[in-house]
Amino acid sequence: MLNRIILIGRLTRDPELRYTPSGVAVARFTLAVDRRQSKDREKETDFIDIVVFQKTAETCANYLGKGRLVAVEGRLQIRSYDDNQGIRRKSAEVIADNVRFLDRAKEGGAASGNNAYSIENSGTGYGSEIGFNDNDIPF
Repeated sequence: MLNRIILIGRLTRDPELRYTPSGVAVARFTLAVDRRQSKDREKETDFIDIVVFQKTAETCANYLGKGRLVAVEGRLQIRSYDDNQGIRRKSAEVIADNVRFLDRAKEGGAASGNNAYSIENSGTGYGSEIGFNDNDIPF
């Protein structure tokens, strides 16, 4: 069986960084991903919740912001919970293990002047940064 998702989209808001009681960093953000449509229909957009952990979460919180273009690779997770009124709800989110920054931060932003790069969770739970320059982007 395989549960793998690759998405390219823009952040709808800045990542929200929190820490678990045991000190694990968790960042959440939402990606706006356009859906392919036929010529006669309007473009539709899906808003997909993304969750990243540990060093990847901290890096995303430090270098990403609303409007940034990213590629996310991970797995789909569906979870159930009871809301405040006791009603059973379901939530779908992508647990990302690789986030690739596809554009540069705007001038004056947190990552101003930095090249795009990729961060990835390894089996050890730590992310690694892989630098590349604009010539590496195929478009």
